[in-house]
Amino acid sequence: MNRIDTSALTRRRAADPGEITRAWRNRRRAERREDGRMMIVAADHPARGALGVRGDATAMASRADLLQRLTVALTRPGVDGVLGTADILEDLLLSGLLEGKVVLGSMNRGGLQGAEFEFDDRWTGYDVDTLAANGLDGGKMLTRVCLEEEYSATVLESSGRAVTALASRGLMAMVEPFLSVRVSSDKVRNLLDPDSVIKSIQIAAGLGATSAYTWLKLPVVAEMHRVLDATTLPSLLLGGDPVGDADETYAQWAEALAHPTAMGLLIGRALLYPEGDDVARAVDTAVGLVHKGVA
Repeated sequence: MNRIDTSALTRRRAADPGEITRAWRNRRRAERREDGRMMIVAADHPARGALGVRGDATAMASRADLLQRLTVALTRPGVDGVLGTADILEDLLLSGLLEGKVVLGSMNRGGLQGAEFEFDDRWTGYDVDTLAANGLDGGKMLTRVCLEEEYSATVLESSGRAVTALASRGLMAMVEPFLSVRVSSDKVRNLLDPDSVIKSIQIAAGLGATSAYTWLKLPVVAEMHRVLDATTLPSLLLGGDPVGDADETYAQWAEALAHPTAMGLLIGRALLYPEGDDVARAVDTAVGLVHKGVA
């Protein structure tokens, strides 16, 4: 497999910025599978300053390395698409890797990891007009609710407006909800017990003037059958930062995917930086769980 020439990408960006707009206009859009299930690779962590994987605080610091891992992932059979911020998606676009793929734009990345204002997750990424104009398939919003933080009210309002605006254009609104707490001035924690996840689902499902185009991005936690019974909205399961035994993780994903509202996986670091560093093998395993018989 050819490696992406990042120096060439820089030269193209400098010489002809308009190439990106033309490439979006000419891109071949994805055709949805009959069963509606999707295997999506996530790559929007760097824009929030979240570069760490396991114990390596700078694992995602090299753009050349990240793009190569994304190249491997996106060219594996059965991978339906990618989620990212504009900078990463445009690198992939110029490299020809988004043809026939589902492409989701990450919208709010302002809640930088470790910042005192982390819960003030402002819309610093994609807006709805750009998503629609460039032919992306939808937008994703991180929606963390901390009952002790006034920022949460603003995030909920912004998420609700985005859900409504995306739906008005027939675009997927991918909401990633959490109930969260502040552990210290520079650290927050998402509550991953079943009851907290269920409550976050109920809050997220009610955002916006319609839920017709709303999907949820949900963590795999204990009692997933009860968690997924909390909604009729289609959901993609996220993997989060890889920890523990990979086989155990895959078994948890497989069990959760058996639920009718679980429509696939939206996984980032666990596949791009897997145990053993074999990206192709990790992606193929995940694809096999979502699209049986493909990988």
